[in-house]
Amino acid sequence: MRTMVVWCPDWPIVAAEIVDGYPAQEPVAVLHANRVLVASPAAREEGVRRGLRKREAQGRCPHLIVLEHDPGRDMLAFEPVLAAVEAIAAGVEALRPGACALAARGPARYYGSEAAAAERIVEQIAQQCAVEAQIGVAEGTFAAGLAARAGVLVPDGQTGEFLQHLSIGAIGRPNLVDLLRRLGIHTLGEFAALPAAGVLDRFGFDAALAHRLAGGRDERPLAPRQLPPELAVEEAFDEPIERVDAAAFAARALAERLHERLGRHGLACTRLAIEAVTDRGEELVRTWRHDGLLSVNAVADRLRWQLEGWVRAEEDRAIVRLRLVPEGVVEHLGLQPGLWGEAGEERDRAHRAMSRVQGLLGPDAVLTAVLDGGRADQSRIRLVAWGDERTARGTEAPWPGRIPGPSPATVYPEPLPAEVLDEDGSPVRVSGRLELGKPPSRAHIAGEPEAVEITAWAGPWPVDERWWDEEQHTRAARFQLLLADERAFLAVLQNGSWHMEALYD
Repeated sequence: MRTMVVWCPDWPIVAAEIVDGYPAQEPVAVLHANRVLVASPAAREEGVRRGLRKREAQGRCPHLIVLEHDPGRDMLAFEPVLAAVEAIAAGVEALRPGACALAARGPARYYGSEAAAAERIVEQIAQQCAVEAQIGVAEGTFAAGLAARAGVLVPDGQTGEFLQHLSIGAIGRPNLVDLLRRLGIHTLGEFAALPAAGVLDRFGFDAALAHRLAGGRDERPLAPRQLPPELAVEEAFDEPIERVDAAAFAARALAERLHERLGRHGLACTRLAIEAVTDRGEELVRTWRHDGLLSVNAVADRLRWQLEGWVRAEEDRAIVRLRLVPEGVVEHLGLQPGLWGEAGEERDRAHRAMSRVQGLLGPDAVLTAVLDGGRADQSRIRLVAWGDERTARGTEAPWPGRIPGPSPATVYPEPLPAEVLDEDGSPVRVSGRLELGKPPSRAHIAGEPEAVEITAWAGPWPVDERWWDEEQHTRAARFQLLLADERAFLAVLQNGSWHMEALYD
């Protein structure tokens, strides 16, 4: 299907200017997970690029204005753009804040050609919203999105040639892109030339979907059947939703219901319609499309973003009814129960219970641990809210001074004070040159009646962190100690004091 994608460059920067008044002409960068997500043209002239860490970006541009990524703010500013496009073209689907798609055939026939339709839509957005937009046309949403970034209208039947020489990074899957580059595949054409069956067997379903996109074959053929009407979920509210936080809780519960209903049919959603009725009788509809399968978190995020756009657009607007309609589905057999519960009903029940507690007590009431990068095992544990992205950051990066594996089984929330003594009963010390006075002989842990003999030890592993910051400067030496009672500890000597940081199993 010939698809038209409308793309607004640097949208998080533009949205920050529209909503919060930040000057987009100044050096501005929006960060996500401490890395630059998008930079303004003025910031790019100073050398700020996507993916840079915050400190490096500020080093290149000392007067850089740093903003945190806010999808709700982005959607709030993008809603008028969607309304402007809908005023002259039907069937607009929101891809993400800053980009939307629609079938090219209708506007092209009405305005005479695809070029004329694109020009008219760009003019409409500029007049109604004072926002710059670019349009691309190609077969399928993926190719049309890349064409929009390039600002080209790909001729009919030439989508494959257009994609052939583009970088493999355009598929947007970092782990797969890194693997393919190490295998010597650097363009979409080289990836598309691989046999489809081999890609599915070697890399899995998501890579097979990316392989279809790289060859200019959109994922729409994967959903050929008409959806049964019972898949839609709806919720009416006794008290109209007026606050964004209340909207977020309602979004999560409704997303859970939709995901559960799709799971019973062995389906997964790829395109979602959000319908709402306000207390003033307004009927609001927006379609969201995703390159892949929409999980519970993805559905809840898009519903929350859309509700923020609707509720915050007008202060006296309140939502009285919500309805989610999965307009695009594919068969998804990965939800079948596992033999030992790894993908079965027990796990799903636990997930629903934790989500319910989270909905009653707040998003930070249920936390789960994520292993991060770092030198100390105690600092590598990061707690994130249940349902948030649990991606480890920098675990494979080189960490000089890091203890070699295996990792300890138990890391104490509060390290245990201890004394590590040599054979003369004196505390073991390490000099500034990492010279050990005398080997450790006994360890006395606070709360235990007597010292225990040390039968084996390894170390020291020195750590000298944040030497440029007087308040956070840390200097320590770590040891692994095996005691006569068969306990093994990770011991740390810091500021002249010993403590046991972790226990090995």
